[in-house]
Amino acid sequence: MAGNPDPPAFRPNNPVNVMVKVSLEKQQVYVMEGNRPLLVAATCGGTPEKPTPTGNFRVFFKNAKKRSNSYGFGVLRDGNIIKCESRNLPAGARYVGHPMPYWVEFQPGYGFHEGYVHPVGRSHGCLRLHKNTAYKFFALVNNGTRVNIARTQPEDATIGRDVPRPVDFLDPDPPNAFMISEGPMSGPSKPVFAN
Repeated sequence: MAGNPDPPAFRPNNPVNVMVKVSLEKQQVYVMEGNRPLLVAATCGGTPEKPTPTGNFRVFFKNAKKRSNSYGFGVLRDGNIIKCESRNLPAGARYVGHPMPYWVEFQPGYGFHEGYVHPVGRSHGCLRLHKNTAYKFFALVNNGTRVNIARTQPEDATIGRDVPRPVDFLDPDPPNAFMISEGPMSGPSKPVFAN
């Protein structure tokens, strides 16, 4: 959908000094190198029933082509595709996890990944990033990168005041056949860094 933001990402001087801050109140992510913002973007966290964990973490696993182990699709014997959880897979069906490209895990079962960015928390606790942002975020963080997730962040009052929000959540869901294909895993051809 037209109008979705495409925030610039800036190459860090020293990748070891990169830190991620998440504001759950503002639903925003700040990738920082000291006081220098490298990427500032909207995110979408968990619901009150399935909240995003708060605290200090470190990235420990990245996978550009991750699929969910819990939520996804059942491919039935007749070729029909239904949404289902892996634990409720119909007999004889093949499970294919929901695509979660550019997965960056900070706690077992919780990570940042590409997905629809609603204006309020709508995930199962993960932090979704718009497709224009997810691949940049993935390039900026490494295993060991520090992550702080809190209700608010100091940056909310400064660099976080006017962050544009995506409207991708208004787009229709892609067909199930597309979601089980490699299509959602094909990355953008745009450069990662603005500098």
